[in-house]
Amino acid sequence: MEPQPTTVPAAKQVGDATGPRTWAEPTVWTERMLTALEQGVKGGVWFSLIDKVYLPGNLASALTKVVANRGAAGVDHVTVEEFQSHAADNLGKLRAELRQESYRPQAIRRVWIPKPGSTEKRPLGIPTVRDRVVQTAVVHVLQPIFERDFAPTSYGFRPGRGAQQALARVEELLRAGYGYVVDADLKSYFDTIPHERLLQRLGDQVTDGRLLRLIASFLKAGILEELREWTPTAGAPQGAVLSPLLSNVYLDPLDHLLAAQGFEMVRYADDFVILCRNAADAARALDVVRAWVEANGLTLHPDKTRIVDASTTAFDFLGYRFERDRRSVRPKSLEKLKATVRGQTKRTDGRSLSCLVTNLNRTLRGWFWYFKNCHATVFGTLDGWIRRRLRSLLRKRQGLKGISRHGADEERWPVSYFAAQGLFSLKAAQVRYVNPL
Repeated sequence: MEPQPTTVPAAKQVGDATGPRTWAEPTVWTERMLTALEQGVKGGVWFSLIDKVYLPGNLASALTKVVANRGAAGVDHVTVEEFQSHAADNLGKLRAELRQESYRPQAIRRVWIPKPGSTEKRPLGIPTVRDRVVQTAVVHVLQPIFERDFAPTSYGFRPGRGAQQALARVEELLRAGYGYVVDADLKSYFDTIPHERLLQRLGDQVTDGRLLRLIASFLKAGILEELREWTPTAGAPQGAVLSPLLSNVYLDPLDHLLAAQGFEMVRYADDFVILCRNAADAARALDVVRAWVEANGLTLHPDKTRIVDASTTAFDFLGYRFERDRRSVRPKSLEKLKATVRGQTKRTDGRSLSCLVTNLNRTLRGWFWYFKNCHATVFGTLDGWIRRRLRSLLRKRQGLKGISRHGADEERWPVSYFAAQGLFSLKAAQVRYVNPL
């Protein structure tokens, strides 16, 4: 038998630190149910759950979350605000339909949004508000059941976990000598999840036929794109509230398989890397992934799946670029920010500078807190570029032609001028983050 790579202790499973008692929906998960969850439910499966979905408190809590997330209207053109304005009637109707099994999801409105730094686009599904409420209520019921057994190697769409923990884990493994990386890409994962296999996987722990039929109805809901409508035969639409949980349920066996064979995987939804100590282990890990993916009706992207020697070649993960001993911003991530800033600093924008700065600051703060751990040089460079954008705008307002360049404009509107306007400085934020005292 080939030697297995030495394992670096993995980050603790969510339940080890903040168990479901801290985040499970309290209108659903009573003390009795939580105890059964912790001790293991009788027979290993959950039987009667549909009545928990349509509990009045669960539906009300689900609506609160849908309202907080806002989002566009679906095919029925009912906005979040309109649905909320008649909440009692709308939730009462949903409850009655769910109890009587007469509830039917409406079609999902599909739009295509650009992929940052690329000419490609990806599909985004927009369910109706009523369907988002029901899907959220279903997640409240199912998430603790499946979260209990999810592998600690996955970080996406899980309570108490996120991209920063996944990135830190990658960095930890690189420092520990795991220098060969299987950089894998599942081709159109969310659109290709096999429905029957997914439902079988759900059925391993949930045997409530009414709930499983409800989930199946969401999977088979029609897709409306402009004037064309069709019924999907596979996939869980990106944008649907239920899809992240279902995507984790489907990939969880792969997480456990790789862990059992001693491989160090870090997965965030359908984006994952496997870190190994040598090229032979990396090749073996990729073979395991290929075999599992093919057996489970999925496809590895032939052009985006590769083995990387991290000591000589960079690889991208969750918006960051890992190269040698440092993290930088992935070029596509940088271009996405610049495209957003360009849209917020057009020279033809007639809003006041204070209004522009307020809007810009929201973007910059959010971007910084995600990329705060990248190499410091990017922050000062971006600050300078953003100020030049604003100087070009100010030049036009003063009747001057052309874009801002070094020299007179920097004297007319120095760094201190923008600081006085309250412009968020990425470089200053990075200095405070590194040296909080």
